[in-house]
Amino acid sequence: MDQNNLLAAVDLGSNSFRLSIGRIVQREGISQIYAQDRLKETVRLAAGLDENMILSEEAIARAIAVLERFGDRIENFPPDRVRVVATNTFRVARNIKEFLPRAEAALGYPIEVVAGHEEARLVFSGVAHELPPSDEKRLVIDIGGGSTEFIIGQNLEPKLMQSLSMGCVSFTKAYFPEGAVTAEGFAHAEIAARKELEAISKQFQRMGWAEAYGSSGTAKALVATLEESGFSEKGITLDGMQKLKKVLIRYGSAKAPELKGLKIDRMEVLPAGLSIMISAFKELKIERMLQGEGALRVGVLYDMLGRQAAVDKRDESVKQFIRRYHIDIKQATRVKQLSLQFFDQLKLEDPLASELRQALGWAADLHEVGLSISQNAYHKHTAYVLGNADMPGFSKADQSILSLLTLGHQGRLDKINSHTPTRNQWLALLCLRLAALFLRRRQLINPEILRLEVDGKTVSVIISSKWLAHHPLTQYSLKLEASEWKQADANLTFKVVPA
Repeated sequence: MDQNNLLAAVDLGSNSFRLSIGRIVQREGISQIYAQDRLKETVRLAAGLDENMILSEEAIARAIAVLERFGDRIENFPPDRVRVVATNTFRVARNIKEFLPRAEAALGYPIEVVAGHEEARLVFSGVAHELPPSDEKRLVIDIGGGSTEFIIGQNLEPKLMQSLSMGCVSFTKAYFPEGAVTAEGFAHAEIAARKELEAISKQFQRMGWAEAYGSSGTAKALVATLEESGFSEKGITLDGMQKLKKVLIRYGSAKAPELKGLKIDRMEVLPAGLSIMISAFKELKIERMLQGEGALRVGVLYDMLGRQAAVDKRDESVKQFIRRYHIDIKQATRVKQLSLQFFDQLKLEDPLASELRQALGWAADLHEVGLSISQNAYHKHTAYVLGNADMPGFSKADQSILSLLTLGHQGRLDKINSHTPTRNQWLALLCLRLAALFLRRRQLINPEILRLEVDGKTVSVIISSKWLAHHPLTQYSLKLEASEWKQADANLTFKVVPA
């Protein structure tokens, strides 16, 4: 089958790793995704975190083995047809810098560690795309292995999103060790969950919703167990969960023979997931919850489909930031155009160059975000905002690149050395610095008067000597720029060549 009609999404959760392959189908001018293949393996990655949030070698080995199998399945997929997102355990593990390269090598594709809000957005998108259209507000709860996402949205758009640090694997480890289920364990787990929920309950209840859906493996397991065991006629209810809780406590484990519909791989983490769901029902006053068929990986597939159709959520986020921070759009556009002109002139031979070019464009769009905070050291304010704000569509890696480029777009380069950029990231930074330098007067310049050339470790700006003679400030700034690059750890030499 033509791989160009296929998309692959990999969800690296704290409990399970999942691979979904979808086929793009065009019907009456509308693109839809139909499931082609699915793989799921239980990894229990969060269980490998010790008290210092260091991921054990055993957990890493389990993850690597699964990633190698997933990589075998999608080996021939073009890179732009695969997106891999990692969630809570990847966010909190302190040895992630050592683990991530090994994981990417095993899978054969880059891994995006997404923030909690981005995870929530993708979860809602996945659920909403699998439900009939509705103008009613919907509440979606996704109990993962290390975090739980809460989202209220309408149609395909989330309106309110929160990610809380509680999940079925982390709670199993803390309150139901070695599969032991006790009333005391439930009590402590529910207290901990409700403490987390107190911070968001009023906000969610004020917004309200008409329907509630659970999108996680926990929700799916609860629906099946409650309905097939006769504890609920339809979906999840608080009364049904209380009945299930009593059975679990009575038997001391999830292996009670009277429980129907519960798969073996969910038994160990069911009590923890149940305690979180009970707490959510109580704090948010949920009456009934149905199972949402879509999930994070479905949201990732549709997000990729949007990018294929030139509807990139990241572009929307950049536009929102331009409005929010009152950015001078004319200057941002000038800097963007010149930055990209320089970048294209470098003719980089790298499969990731197009992604870096896109990041450079966004960095140019947003390089003056910090001016809305203070003119003094505004580039540092910009870098902090772009590195830490919730930016729908952007992964943590995306935001790190934006932060790096905007931090280094002016001033000393020594502050960039500790970030250890790649050679091409240094080159992209040079493009942005030069564009900002040449456009300091906030006026267009003739792009034909200058160009960039790279020869090994030397980058030259070829510029009209006549133009340069009439712009002494720019001439002086270029001398300083050349001096700055001599002291940077970029292993590059920058020079000015009058023409």
